[in-house]
Amino acid sequence: MFMKGKTSHLLQARWLSVSAYGMIRLLCRTYRYTIRNGESWSLLYQEGRNVLLCMWHQQFFPAFDYFSRHQPPAITIMVSQSHDGDIASAIARLGGFQPVRGSSSRGGTAALKTMIRALKQSRLAGHIVDGPRGPAGIVKPGVAALAKSAQAVVVPLWASADRAWYANSWDRFMIPKPFSHVTLTFGAPIQPEEMASRSVEQARLLIENTMRPFLIGFGC
Repeated sequence: MFMKGKTSHLLQARWLSVSAYGMIRLLCRTYRYTIRNGESWSLLYQEGRNVLLCMWHQQFFPAFDYFSRHQPPAITIMVSQSHDGDIASAIARLGGFQPVRGSSSRGGTAALKTMIRALKQSRLAGHIVDGPRGPAGIVKPGVAALAKSAQAVVVPLWASADRAWYANSWDRFMIPKPFSHVTLTFGAPIQPEEMASRSVEQARLLIENTMRPFLIGFGC
């Protein structure tokens, strides 16, 4: 009975993920993208550096499709172990990403170790800095621990749109409207040397203070 229920859930998650991925692709194909300072991370990656792209949960929707079409080898990302995470993980795989299951509240330690190994091997990972549940504007310590352990360059990434819907959620999740002009801006890289001399908490605050001014609608 348990196996039957689990199989049913997985099949449902698979169907939902394929449907959702198709809708995401259709909507995002209508966007007009402007990329600012994109060379800030691509040159570092080409030089053989470990690169960790960091975004707020609020803004990752328009970046997902862009990277699924323009990324180098699969970007490793962390996805929660919840039922919603099953769907998100399947969507990520369809988009060419490599999901690692875990979050700050469940399976975080094991997932962090896997992320560190994957980042050292592939040299490219992405991370939602405030996690799947927030609070908004607060960077989780795992991001700093990951960057320090992998000696990665942290590259902040922000998304904005000239027209968008904002969900009634903890982070006011942003979905640009059809045919919007979307801007993806890569911030100045935070070098491993800047992180090495700091504790995890100090490194976390450095990332948070760098990224917080670009969180939309929170008076930052």
